[in-house]
Amino acid sequence: MHRNHCPTLKSLPAIALIAVVGTFPVAAIAQPAQKPIRIGLLVAASYDQRGELELALTRGLNARGYFEGKNLVIERRYADGAKVQLPVYASQLAGMGLDAIVTTCSDSTRSAWNATSSTPIVMAAVADPVGQGFIASLAKPGRNVTGLSSQADELLPKRLEFVASIVPKPGPIAVLANSDNPVHRLIWEKLELAARQLGLKLVRIEAVRGTEIPAAFDAAVRAQATILFLLPDDPMLFNNRRRIVDLAAKHHLPDFYWASEFVEAGGLMSYGENMRATYFDAASYIDKLAHGSKPDSLPVSQPTRFEMAVNLATAKTLGITIPQSVLLRANEVIQ
Repeated sequence: MHRNHCPTLKSLPAIALIAVVGTFPVAAIAQPAQKPIRIGLLVAASYDQRGELELALTRGLNARGYFEGKNLVIERRYADGAKVQLPVYASQLAGMGLDAIVTTCSDSTRSAWNATSSTPIVMAAVADPVGQGFIASLAKPGRNVTGLSSQADELLPKRLEFVASIVPKPGPIAVLANSDNPVHRLIWEKLELAARQLGLKLVRIEAVRGTEIPAAFDAAVRAQATILFLLPDDPMLFNNRRRIVDLAAKHHLPDFYWASEFVEAGGLMSYGENMRATYFDAASYIDKLAHGSKPDSLPVSQPTRFEMAVNLATAKTLGITIPQSVLLRANEVIQ
């Protein structure tokens, strides 16, 4: 769905608004920037699914003196889960002479990367951008892509360690992956190695579309899986987080994720970067580009703070006792 609306605080659910506003310190509003800017926002999901992240981005822009209706224009393109629309929207944005295009996942970044070699592209959170070929290196990206690299793939071993600490001697672990996601193909071997070192058995289950997720759970049940573990950086899985969490509960599977939004929806546990803080920080790249920096020489950042979320209500339903050592590390505990 093509959206150009200017969302307001009222357009977000109350719980999402509280979460976003509470993520950042309240500070004095920056003075308006001198140069007006026009940016594009390319999103694989719908606004309902990603609106709180857009709000984090606009708050980051506001903190740097950019305000819609004054010196900021945002051209929004939400694909509403229709992957085929991303190249179409990317081409539209590439033809507008924008100051930058903000991309929100690997798929949207790839579409923008294919559409333009001149308009700067700012990644909000993309796993292994070097391995995917978007940049030459973190220090010297090259071409027209910069922004923030997710480290969700590098946290896979640590997430498996948490699985082992919460569910001692687990049976087969069902790993839900998107076979259409190049990142998942790249990181599967890394996950297998970590599992072997921990003595854990993995069962790979796959879905390309949301409608295929129930069948993936059926495959997990047939494999006698005792745990659900999601591979990171996938908009399809993120957008279907409510469906995934509900199916995990139906099949009584302790579930582990890379983003706290899954836990807020009822999942058991997550460990990873704070996505809202990442989108807030993406605004700094837009500001640097507006002040004359070139994307090929702007180093790509990696998150330095990782957060854990635990849902105690879900743990109680599953009959799991979360170790005190884990609770002490948690940044968010849902009662």
